[in-house]
Amino acid sequence: MMHARHEDDGGAQVIRLDSARQDGAEADGPGGAGSAAGPGPLERRIASGLAFLRRRIAGEYEVDEFGYDPDFNESVLLPTARALYERWFRVELAGVENVPADGGALIVANHSGTLPLDALMLSVALHDHARRCVRLLGADLVYQVPVLAHMARKAGHTLACQADAARLLGKGELVGVFPEGFKGVGKPFAERYKLQRFGRGGFVGTALRAGVPIVPAAIVGAEEIYPKIADLRPLARLLGLPYFPVTPTFPLLGPAGLIPLPSKWMIQFGEPMTLEEYAAEDADDPMTVFNITDHVRENVQQMLYDTLLRRGPAFF
Repeated sequence: MMHARHEDDGGAQVIRLDSARQDGAEADGPGGAGSAAGPGPLERRIASGLAFLRRRIAGEYEVDEFGYDPDFNESVLLPTARALYERWFRVELAGVENVPADGGALIVANHSGTLPLDALMLSVALHDHARRCVRLLGADLVYQVPVLAHMARKAGHTLACQADAARLLGKGELVGVFPEGFKGVGKPFAERYKLQRFGRGGFVGTALRAGVPIVPAAIVGAEEIYPKIADLRPLARLLGLPYFPVTPTFPLLGPAGLIPLPSKWMIQFGEPMTLEEYAAEDADDPMTVFNITDHVRENVQQMLYDTLLRRGPAFF
């Protein structure tokens, strides 16, 4: 049976930053292991950086067939994204217990923000609180930009194609997808929190063939970081981009306009949709795929509305 229940958010477990760091704060308090006799935060960061350099020089790290480099990701990429997650966007989570602790699963989330910072925040949330590395599926454009493509591979992400997704799910990985694509991340501010089309449902076919659950996710907060008020389409075509955004700060303020506004974020994970009533062969039935895709989209949209109401004001 396909399960996708909308529950009252009043009972959802919300992980706040202060509680997530409480244990560490207590340890650093009077009489704790991190008291004055121990190394301070700066010393620990320096020691960690030196240890990372030693491992790189000695070649003591592994890279998988997709280019995923766990050591580089956890030592360089995640700490940078975590600073935004904790201090700038002040992300809160709900429903993280709905993310499977192991085995293959497909996270399906809304996409927004003009620049895809929501992908970074989702990665931090799942790594730090679900203890899982999410392997995000990215658009072709991501892997056509030299430095960006290299960093995406290092972080464990890959091209949004069914072959790569099937291989990852077959290995028991947690895979993340944003079915709206550029239509979601590049939509105007006037259409914020309104889901765009979920493509042709390729992600549903992938989940059916792999026999894994779909976990819907709603990300609230990204819509306000770069409010898109116009699109310079001729310039976008000239540069080979899906859009060239105009926001209240960009391009008016130049590079300073790329600093995201400090909106308050919330990420909600819904109950897994197990798809147990379907067989792998149903992935070849367009009507079945369409119906499931539409159901997932409705689920994510309702979660967005609920989470948006719970968050309240965008910047406080």
